[in-house]
Amino acid sequence: MSVLDAFSLAGRVALVPGAGGAIGTAISLALANAGARIAAANHTLESANACAEAVRDAGGEAIGIRMDATDEADCERAVAETVATFGKVDVVVNCVGGGAGKVLFDAQAYPRDAWDWIMEINVRATVLPTQAAARAMIEGGHGGAVVNLSSVRAQLGINAGYSAYVAAKGAVESLTRQWATEWAKHGIRVNAIRPTFVDTPQVATLLGDPAFKAGVVGRIPMGRVGTTDDLVGAVIFLASDAAGFVTGQVIGIDGGLTATQ
Repeated sequence: MSVLDAFSLAGRVALVPGAGGAIGTAISLALANAGARIAAANHTLESANACAEAVRDAGGEAIGIRMDATDEADCERAVAETVATFGKVDVVVNCVGGGAGKVLFDAQAYPRDAWDWIMEINVRATVLPTQAAARAMIEGGHGGAVVNLSSVRAQLGINAGYSAYVAAKGAVESLTRQWATEWAKHGIRVNAIRPTFVDTPQVATLLGDPAFKAGVVGRIPMGRVGTTDDLVGAVIFLASDAAGFVTGQVIGIDGGLTATQ
């Protein structure tokens, strides 16, 4: 196998929860470009189908699946549909999450409903699809790869009311290490990426504040926020045989932000 061949995902099947979002769509397109067949999952079928159509328009193979990543039965059904269509699942890239800028409260007064919502969409929505897919991988006996989406906020505090979000992303990274340890015997690798702010519609309000954006960019040595294109190379690497001896790791994609802390 050549070095470049090791990065190929030809013959692999990738389930992408959150595929309808900006990050999930970019990652789905990249996985397909590397050769994977895509099960694009989203809580609305319209978004899932839109992502799948974008993959097909780019020459890939994909299906759209409605899946609430916080519902266990829905996740089981989505994995079963993926296996029924493509015969297996090899890769899971968890792109559900976020909400950091929508519920900002002082740490001493963080309300339970906001806390529970952040945990639900970042932790539970990572756990349930991964558990369902891991069971299918273990049953199939062919191993697999899981890539979780974390954030620099798992490592860095910020004086902006992010208590729930930093706790949630810290949990995602801890689970990444735990799952890597438990599932290594099944040939399943589990890793994560840790981006800083990525320019997507989800954070448009935050980045639309010139003072806030200047503060963010001023802390990033490379002098800009991230883009969805910045994320896909690391995801392809972690999903592929090129990372065959890499598990339990978190790759920072932050323009050097955490190197300065």
